[in-house]
Amino acid sequence: MNQRQAPSTVAPMPAEELVWLSRLIEAITPMEVAVVIVELAESLPGCETASLLCGACETHAAFGAAVTPAEIAWAQAVLDGDELCVSGDGRCAAWRLLLRERVVLLLHFACEQPAPLLREALASRFTQASHRLLHALELADLQDSHKQLERSENLQRALFAISDLAGSDLDMPKMLRGVHMIVSTLMYGENFAIVRYDPERGTMRFLYYVDVEDPQGPDTGREELLEKYRNSLTWYLLTDGKPLMGGMQQLREQVDGPLVPIGPDCIDWLGVPMLRNGQVHGALVVQSYREGIGFSDEDRVLLEFVGSHILTALERKQTKDELELRVRLRTQELAEANHGLKQEVLERQRAERLQAALFQLAQLATADIDESEFFRQVHAIVGSLINAQNFFVALVDDVTRSLTFPYAADSAGETYRDRPLARGLSEYVLAHGPLVVNRAGMLDMAERKLIDLDTVGAPAVCWLGVPLVVGDEVIGLVAVQSYTEVAIYGIADQELLSFAALQIANSIYRRRSAAALHQANVQLEQRVEERTQELRQQIRQREQIQQQLKHQVMHDPLTGLPNRGFLRDRLDRVLALLQREPERRCALLYLDVDRFKVINDSLGHLAGDEFLQEVARRLLSCVRDPDVVARLSGDEFAILLEDIEIPAAAVNVARRVLQTLAEPLRVAGRELEPSASMGIAIGDSSYGSADEVLHDADIALYRAKAGGRKRFELFDETLAKNVVDVLALEGELRQALQHDQFEPYFQPICRLDDGQAVGYEALIRWNHPQRGLLKPADFIKIAEDCGLIETIDWRMFELSSRLLARHGRGDPFMTFNVSARHLRHDDFDARLLQLLERTGLPPSRLIAEVTEGALLDNPERVRATLERLRTVGVGAALDDFGTGYSSLSYLHSLPLRMLKIDQAFVQELDNASNTNSTTVVAAILALARALNIQVIAEGIETEAQRRALLAMGCEMGQGYLLGRPASIRHWLEPHAEGE
Repeated sequence: MNQRQAPSTVAPMPAEELVWLSRLIEAITPMEVAVVIVELAESLPGCETASLLCGACETHAAFGAAVTPAEIAWAQAVLDGDELCVSGDGRCAAWRLLLRERVVLLLHFACEQPAPLLREALASRFTQASHRLLHALELADLQDSHKQLERSENLQRALFAISDLAGSDLDMPKMLRGVHMIVSTLMYGENFAIVRYDPERGTMRFLYYVDVEDPQGPDTGREELLEKYRNSLTWYLLTDGKPLMGGMQQLREQVDGPLVPIGPDCIDWLGVPMLRNGQVHGALVVQSYREGIGFSDEDRVLLEFVGSHILTALERKQTKDELELRVRLRTQELAEANHGLKQEVLERQRAERLQAALFQLAQLATADIDESEFFRQVHAIVGSLINAQNFFVALVDDVTRSLTFPYAADSAGETYRDRPLARGLSEYVLAHGPLVVNRAGMLDMAERKLIDLDTVGAPAVCWLGVPLVVGDEVIGLVAVQSYTEVAIYGIADQELLSFAALQIANSIYRRRSAAALHQANVQLEQRVEERTQELRQQIRQREQIQQQLKHQVMHDPLTGLPNRGFLRDRLDRVLALLQREPERRCALLYLDVDRFKVINDSLGHLAGDEFLQEVARRLLSCVRDPDVVARLSGDEFAILLEDIEIPAAAVNVARRVLQTLAEPLRVAGRELEPSASMGIAIGDSSYGSADEVLHDADIALYRAKAGGRKRFELFDETLAKNVVDVLALEGELRQALQHDQFEPYFQPICRLDDGQAVGYEALIRWNHPQRGLLKPADFIKIAEDCGLIETIDWRMFELSSRLLARHGRGDPFMTFNVSARHLRHDDFDARLLQLLERTGLPPSRLIAEVTEGALLDNPERVRATLERLRTVGVGAALDDFGTGYSSLSYLHSLPLRMLKIDQAFVQELDNASNTNSTTVVAAILALARALNIQVIAEGIETEAQRRALLAMGCEMGQGYLLGRPASIRHWLEPHAEGE
């Protein structure tokens, strides 16, 4: 048998004990103390490895060497029995350091260790270590308790703050910002959103949205159907009612279905539903775009707990706001009703005063008083209605053609003597009717030669005059005036004085009639006959006035033509006839005078009126009875042809109208050549109303104007369908933005000598789900009209920059077109640099193409923007060079890196006889070399064009010969790193 070697244990030196004790004192956390204990154990003589186990056996946390299941069983035996357990060969031992905390030390020795000696050595060495470890564990528990208490206090303060916000007077946006700030104190909440959900209506609304990567975000003021967000994270959150947390891959594993991301991708995402009685009423969302910042289960539980209180606060705030709104609306209704009652009372009082005044004036007609007393009382009665401190009555003497003043009262001492009729304010009222005018108005009337200030007398601050009319005869006027700003007359005063003037005139007339009655007895029969004739004349005059009024209502006062109302009435009658006689046809020609606004603005309104009158006369000369020429509004006219046999007849009339209008016209010293655009609608029994015919003619007019001036267009169903298609395409454009249907295509820019691609021009394409791939000509104009073009451009910029940054070898540059719309924004360069930073494309690889039209829009702003871009590396190219108006005037001062020769010059290079294009191209190349600007020739389609350009020294070009536009993968191989 082999003899076992006796253990050789050597007591540690006091200096060593002092070192270990010092390290134990410096260790603070349980882990630091555990490390010191393991190192102390491994310093035992013969000890090969040591491990420290803490906690339950099945969840032991080991410090030091790895442990086996058998060693874990020894640790359990030590915890359940004696404090020391030694293996049969004496080379493995387990020592219990702390019983309650379940801490065990496992030791492996190179040779056998007697248990008594080992127990003594361990007890002497690890007593202080056990105490130190116990103290560290207790301190850690105390710190954990403190952190939990601190978190509880923070949570309680947050809940109190949310409750205070719900009861505050803050409006909803400020309250929601406050909620955001509170949540940010509990966890990382830089990007935060609050969503309200109405389960009954299936609608949702983003009440609050803050996202550093998506500043636009959803519309927080609009409620939308939840179905619109189907398969998004928000949709799953509101429909499943379960919290979601993690990165995009983790989130896909948590949902039962496909996941459609909305907005930029984030590093970590956390969303919890806001529940009331188990039903989802909203959600809270936080997300992180920063590496190393994420969310834990503790954050999820905390956000769920806070969410229920936020929901309560939102409901309280909403209920309070709705109550306040109802109170305000009810208060407003009561105030309006009270105001209405007050106005009604004032109107009734005014009517009563007017009625009483009219009754008093009527009594004066038969009162037995002289003329002076009559007018004095008239003055008093008028003074009860309006301010009449300064008042006079003037009568017309037809025999002497003069004005007499039977009564006048004036605070300024003005004398009113009889005078011949002249050009005073009184005469203006006699000729034109009631007049309210201030001092400035008098000066203006005098300047326009309407009155003569010499006959006005003392100038008044405000003057009001009303004619005295008996039947159809103006016998004089009554006037009031004010010399101070205290009394200013208005329309209401004019109406009151007009009512009084009618009765005053009747009273004057009656008194005059009574005075002359005794002189008429001898001529009674004759007077009766004369009066009968007068009455008949008055009747005829009234009938004429009625006819005139009817004519004025249904006709245009400027041209005398029928107006829109007359035309609609006549057109309805014609359509009714067509219903009874379906074989008949009518036609409506809808005209719009070309460039009338330019004429009106340049020559003045009077010249514009004269121009329209001449247009009306010419239109009348082109038709026959019973056809109708009408002026609809402004510079719009219409011609109704009541009976035509074939549509060609209407076309002939249209041509005759355009020819007649085109004859030169002299207005305001200028010779003009009028023209018009015209739409024609053929009316038949299928039309039910005049508005339908007008609508179709208007559509045809719109198409005619779109095709240019001095032309007409005949309406058919294709035009109507095209109008509807434009509206449909606008909606599809918005859907295309939401569903990312736009794709950049790249056309190579090559060196002409070897055909090597050195750059690409980014061109937009639309992958339409029904119509396939669409080019810009199919939708750009509509996008500009509906205001979506800038949004589409920015999406195009970002997609093309991101694709070029991710694909390709080397450093090919990219050009893209920048319209004048973008260059009108002062922050265009800043937004572009932010986009490059997001996409990772170096600024030196990007070139912005501008047109000469953009330079004309605002040269200084464009120059400043391009200069700022140049300083950070973004180049600029002048597109379609040579086709604009002012390239040479700006070319030397602009920070240009390239210019592109327009394809119109390049295509002429095939023609050997066309030396003009060759000369222009050579001049452009020489100019570019002098200014150190690179040149790209556009539209190269033949080998002859390429050779001609190369011979002239042009280095780069693009066109179908060199490559057609295609997707990025057609041209460039992906990076190995990208794959």
